[in-house]
Amino acid sequence: MNRKPDLSTATWRKSSYSDGGDNNCVEVADNCPGIIPVRDSKTAPAGPTLVFMAGAWAAFVEFAAGH
Repeated sequence: MNRKPDLSTATWRKSSYSDGGDNNCVEVADNCPGIIPVRDSKTAPAGPTLVFMAGAWAAFVEFAAGH
């Protein structure tokens, strides 16, 4: 079963790696219980969103921080 999460209440914030400018605008919403939605706000703010399980996202961030 493929269920699309309701992201209408998602609070988006830019990644700290986006430099606060107009380039490389990756946004995440971390106010959605159990999931972390990620989107490209520069080229497709209303476009597709990647959704990760919170545990998988935490493992990714931990790995990325170590490299």
